[in-house]
Amino acid sequence: MKKILFAAGLLLGTHLAFAQAPEKMSYQAIIRNTTGQVLQNQSIGVRVSILQGSPAGTVVYSERLTGSTNTNGLITMEIGTGTVLSGTFNAINWPTGSYYLKTETDPTGGTTYTITGTSQLLSVPYAMFAKSAGAVSGGGTFTIPYTNTVNNAGTLFSLTNDGDGTSLEGNNTTTTSSIAAVRGAVTNTAPGGFSSAVRGINNGTGGLGIGAWGSQAGSGWGVYGVTPAGLGVYGNSSAAGTGVYANSTSGTGLTATSTNGIGASISIFNNANNNNVLNANTVGNGTVINVSSTGSGTGVFSSTGSGFGVQGVTSQQTSAGIVGDNNGNGEAVVGRTTSGIAGAVVGRNDGAGYGVRGFLATNTSGTGVGVFGQVGINGSTGRAGRFENTNSSNDRNTFEVESNSTGNIPDNTLGNVSSFLSNNTNSVSAAVRGETKTIFGNFGAAGIFGVASGTGGFGGLFYSSNVSGNGRALVALTDGNGDAIVANAGKDGDAIEANVDGAGRAIYGWTPTFSLGKPAEFQNFNTSNTNAVVTAKTVGNGMGGDFFVDNTNGTSAALHGKVNSIFANFGTAGVYGESVGTGGYGGLFYSSNVSGNGPALLALTEGAGNGITANAGGNGDGVEATVDGTGSAIYGWIPNFGTGRAGYFRNFNNSNGQPVVQITTTGTGSTLLINHQGPSGSIATYQSASSNVARIDKTGKGFFNGGTQNSGADVAEAFDVEGNTSEYEPGDILIISTDSDRTVEKSSKPYSNLVAGVYATKPGVLLTEENIDSELIGKVPMGVIGVIPTKVCLEGGKIKRGDLLVTSSKSGVAMKANPKKVKIGQVIGKALQDYDQNEIGKIKVLVNIK
Repeated sequence: MKKILFAAGLLLGTHLAFAQAPEKMSYQAIIRNTTGQVLQNQSIGVRVSILQGSPAGTVVYSERLTGSTNTNGLITMEIGTGTVLSGTFNAINWPTGSYYLKTETDPTGGTTYTITGTSQLLSVPYAMFAKSAGAVSGGGTFTIPYTNTVNNAGTLFSLTNDGDGTSLEGNNTTTTSSIAAVRGAVTNTAPGGFSSAVRGINNGTGGLGIGAWGSQAGSGWGVYGVTPAGLGVYGNSSAAGTGVYANSTSGTGLTATSTNGIGASISIFNNANNNNVLNANTVGNGTVINVSSTGSGTGVFSSTGSGFGVQGVTSQQTSAGIVGDNNGNGEAVVGRTTSGIAGAVVGRNDGAGYGVRGFLATNTSGTGVGVFGQVGINGSTGRAGRFENTNSSNDRNTFEVESNSTGNIPDNTLGNVSSFLSNNTNSVSAAVRGETKTIFGNFGAAGIFGVASGTGGFGGLFYSSNVSGNGRALVALTDGNGDAIVANAGKDGDAIEANVDGAGRAIYGWTPTFSLGKPAEFQNFNTSNTNAVVTAKTVGNGMGGDFFVDNTNGTSAALHGKVNSIFANFGTAGVYGESVGTGGYGGLFYSSNVSGNGPALLALTEGAGNGITANAGGNGDGVEATVDGTGSAIYGWIPNFGTGRAGYFRNFNNSNGQPVVQITTTGTGSTLLINHQGPSGSIATYQSASSNVARIDKTGKGFFNGGTQNSGADVAEAFDVEGNTSEYEPGDILIISTDSDRTVEKSSKPYSNLVAGVYATKPGVLLTEENIDSELIGKVPMGVIGVIPTKVCLEGGKIKRGDLLVTSSKSGVAMKANPKKVKIGQVIGKALQDYDQNEIGKIKVLVNIK
């Protein structure tokens, strides 16, 4: 397509119109192409920019407008109503200088601007100027509201009163919250240092002068300052005065609060100043400093280098240097240290008393603790408590625990002489560790020695009480040659009695990966003892015995049964399985790994016997085999050195009329697949009375001594057709195509010499050059000889049996031939049925092209 270049036409004018709401101005132009022709009813895209100062000045506002020209090529738009690209239209300060209008046009309505023009806005409309400059009425009064912006370094508004009145007063009579009678604002977000929104200056030298006075008649603030990061209210004393002085007769002299910052900050920045940072004194009986916190913060935080963080001194016996009271869940006194040698809290006794004493004075609920040592807070490590005797001549116990309570062993909180709890679910520590270091193995020389001296009780009791736990109640390990556990019953009791209430094992023996020992061994050394060495019995539904070799690289058997006998009697077997009920299996072999390749049962024989002998004494099958996957239910094969048969089926009962082999499928695959991969021989051979009667050789050629019989009555061949096969149907007369090789199409002329055959309904034999696996898509079966249902009409007259048939003028339809007009190659065949109906129908025809 020829490319057309566009150019701007004559700019008739720019008409500006302003209003208070909305603010906008009109823009009109005529658009022409490069040949001067007006562009009628054309979508136009325009980018409008307002430039300040010069035609190449700063863009203060820009927007994009779209519209369409009329039949005269005129486009009308309203600047201020388009899609804003930059700036704010109603924020343009028109009186501050000259402005220019720049237009960029895309005649196709897009954003590829090919036409550009810039013109000066020569006058500012009255409405816009009035909005910016305001109006002054008579009598020296302003028209309210009045707004103006002027860039001037001097004072814009000044009032001087030589009398006793106020120079400037602002009053506001509304009841709305957060209003201001007089407001000063510094709108720049980065003003210079010490900039003030409102500044009060008092040049008087009297002692009671005030730079800024704020008063409040109610309960509010006389002066209120707000800042996000600066100083809300700033007071300074350059000499010995007070920067900020707060006084109260009965109220609060000074209150400092903060929402997110610090309520008050008091500092001395002079290193040579040794005065107190804060002095607080009272001559009454009240608290000098009262600190309270309703959150999680610290009431008083003190930090020092070499001094005391907090020092409390008292000279009275009934008083205390420091007292901490806890009326809730916190701590009365907490000492913290980050030192590796000093203590957070140290109790020192230089007399005969206690270095640290913890006692319960009034608690009767049993929940109090006299001394509580704890470790682990915030990931801390170390010991919760340690008791050490550094004097080797001190024969006293390092640690003593005594109780005259009755106790309750399962509960670690009730009255036991001592209770040790390692309360950490990830812990590998011991609640109690006892160790003895001796060369003797005498009775009682033990890390822990427990004795039951009464007629009851236990010498030792180990109890894993968590019903969801997996830990052992008792673990015994030895790294030497001794036994981990030795148990002996001196009388008729069991040396070891083990029972299980859950789904575990009463006894579980195992050897680790590096061990060469046995998980268990049971022996009877008494030749007079006729009891079984091991007895396994169950009254449940579980197995009497379960054997498992859990080694993916192992070659051993989970169970090995072996018999050495010369007899083959029933029951003489390495493994004998028997099912005595009405169900169950005499034997079950299950390969349960879905990724495994091993057989569920493998039977081998090195002798002349069968690998497997199966017999069904009733109506069941001798062998039933099924497959759930893609394998074979029965797979018989011969190795490369074998000379037998992969399968052999025989019926020795002459009166049995059942087939020897029956194959049935309900799927879409072949019922029988025979694959000959050898160098010679036939694919299949069929015999009757041991004599060959039919054969299919290795190339797929069939030989039948008794001949063949098909369900069809004609011979057809697959041909390509002109057009789509959906346009053809059985019975159509087909002729050779003159446009494509080996292609046919429907006949359309009478007495055609190109007639080739008929679209076969059910060929008895279908010839093709394609492989037997081809689906013959796009081809039709064309019958060339035999009896074929054929479309006919009465165009050549009524059809009688034996009449010759040729093509007619109707597409794909035959008619009766006139013997005087027939030429060689035009006859389709002979009619086998009469036909005298007016519409097109089908009759059987002995097709034989002549």
